[in-house]
Amino acid sequence: MHRFWRLVVAGLLACLPQLSWSDATADRLARGKYLMDSVVACGNCHMQRGPQGQPLFERGLSGGFKFDVPPFTSYASNITPDTQTGIGRWTEAQLIKAIREGIRPDGSLIGPPMPIEFYRHLSDADVAALVAYMLAQPAVANAVPKSVYRMPLPPTYGPPVGKVTAPPTKDLRRYGQYLVEIAHCMECHTPRDEKGQLIMSRLGAGGESFKGPWGVSVSRNLTPDASGLKDWTDVQIAQAIRTGVRPDGQQLKPPMGFGFYAKISDADMAAMIAYLRTLKPQKP
Repeated sequence: MHRFWRLVVAGLLACLPQLSWSDATADRLARGKYLMDSVVACGNCHMQRGPQGQPLFERGLSGGFKFDVPPFTSYASNITPDTQTGIGRWTEAQLIKAIREGIRPDGSLIGPPMPIEFYRHLSDADVAALVAYMLAQPAVANAVPKSVYRMPLPPTYGPPVGKVTAPPTKDLRRYGQYLVEIAHCMECHTPRDEKGQLIMSRLGAGGESFKGPWGVSVSRNLTPDASGLKDWTDVQIAQAIRTGVRPDGQQLKPPMGFGFYAKISDADMAAMIAYLRTLKPQKP
């Protein structure tokens, strides 16, 4: 009798759809690739760039891009799995801690412009997907100079990050906020004080200057003020984000990552714009 029921159970299980380990891994890598190539746009900072500031895609996420923003001069790190100059010896847990808490395996703190304050909001599933995709990339050897900070870094960016779940996609405003946070839009579009800290009461007001091979660019006011996005339609906002072209035809400059943001899905773009519409209007 026992053998009979074992055979029945085995037959029933064989009829059920199975999610294999390889299927789950493929889904995680696909999500990581989407986030990396669009919303989170890690390559906008961590890719090497040519003389005109163009991303060198063939060099992967091997770092070296220089940020000369008083009061610091920093260099994007090599986040390819190279064991000597990259993250090849880091565990998944160490990478997640570095991304969400700004703490390297040796205990040292990662400084700006790494947007730790915003990456703390990355859900467990999404940060795991990003890490899986990073570790699946080709290793590229590229030794990056050490960043120099002429300001005190905080002791920490906050308490250890616990369990984080993304808001439901049906909640357009909350999910849009989640996407804007992990896209770290406000890292560039919020003014900083003399210590280099974001002035959160001025969230989205823009006005920060960025020097590079492209010259000098100034971040735009993203709030629904007349000086910001109030008179822009959703279509115009999406076009500027994806193509770098303003409603008046003016071409935006880097470091705006429109080359990556072009791949943001329509649903995610709609959610992000819905959230931007709810920001407190700010004067420039």
